Amino acid sequence: MQETSLKMFIFISEILGCAVLDSEGISCGKLADLKVKLGELFPKVSLLVVKKRREKKMLELDWSEVESLNRNFIQLKAGAEKKFKSLEVNPEEILLREELLDKQVVDTFGAKIERINDIHLLVVNQELRVVHVDFGIRGILRRLGWRRTIDYLFNWLFGYQFEEKMISWKYVQPLSSHPFLKNLKLNVASRKIHELHPSDLADIIEELDQASRSTIFKSLDLQTAAQTLEEVDPKLQASLLESAPVEQASDILEEMAPDEATDLLAELPEEKKEKFIKTMEKPSREAVEELLKFKEGTAGSIMTKEFFSIEKEKTIGNAIEEFKKKIYPLETIAYIYITDKDNRLSGVLTLRHLLICDKEMPLAKLMNPHLIKVEPEDDVGKVAEIFKKYKFMSLPVVDEESRLKGIITLQDIMKSRLIE
Repeated sequence: MQETSLKMFIFISEILGCAVLDSEGISCGKLADLKVKLGELFPKVSLLVVKKRREKKMLELDWSEVESLNRNFIQLKAGAEKKFKSLEVNPEEILLREELLDKQVVDTFGAKIERINDIHLLVVNQELRVVHVDFGIRGILRRLGWRRTIDYLFNWLFGYQFEEKMISWKYVQPLSSHPFLKNLKLNVASRKIHELHPSDLADIIEELDQASRSTIFKSLDLQTAAQTLEEVDPKLQASLLESAPVEQASDILEEMAPDEATDLLAELPEEKKEKFIKTMEKPSREAVEELLKFKEGTAGSIMTKEFFSIEKEKTIGNAIEEFKKKIYPLETIAYIYITDKDNRLSGVLTLRHLLICDKEMPLAKLMNPHLIKVEPEDDVGKVAEIFKKYKFMSLPVVDEESRLKGIITLQDIMKSRLIE
């Protein structure tokens, strides 16, 4: 590899799908994966896995055939294009994309605590080595191509950006030498159940047998149970909910975000779904029933009813007082939606207005009346394109008369696109 490529850090998400070129600059295909040989503290990439156009099978090529590497393409040495061979299974090697990305890292006691969102690589001494696994939200944003946009928005709105969360590879190792049986473990002490974040607790529950899952889930307080249920694999959500008494299950549903509760209920048989809905308190029941009307894959099916709106006749001072009463998550109150007395959407403000504007200033004079909005029946794909184009944190959903029905947050659309 050329000297100019030495000592360069790169994420696997930045090079997957990039062109693999021969020495003449002609494409040999696209990078589909990287193979790593196990056994070293920071293992080196041993093979490129390449997908050629119009060919279904994957091909591999020894890393020694790479001349140079950057985020746009991989250049091969002269004659390397003739040395491709069919992808083979080797118990001493793992595929980084296939076997690590989106997989869980478990602690030494078997409690799964982190999901690998990206892999940090180092180019050094003509070798490419694995140095960290990324388990933070920045890894997800990087894979979606939204990291820079979100960094800019969060810095501008809140003076904050998501932290990098990476674990050194030296703390990560396979539990099994067989490529189709291995899990990963993180060499740290096990955490107690009550200290775990709901997403970590969900990971543990997924690994237990059905009886143990039910026992742990029923022992949780309502808020923790609701937050954990939102993080559990959708295939297990229904069985966990059904393992609890009807009254407790309904209380848990009420604690969940309406859109999350709706997604869960939609997977249940009609009879069980109706049983749970009937026992819910009226506000939660009505919110869920409204969301259940929308088809899967539409804006209405992923929108949330948790948003901050206020009538345009009010002032900044009124908005501040109303804001203090809200307990919604940060992502649902990035914007303040301004409506008329009939709940028709009139404009929008940001949280910055509450901080810098005079308390007596009428909202109608400050609001931006030029709105981008969607309707409940609009396709999720269309919504994703709007987020990508306009860099919004959330997007209002209105009916045919422009009445505000809900919002779609960046987190909602990220989740829906990753699931697809």
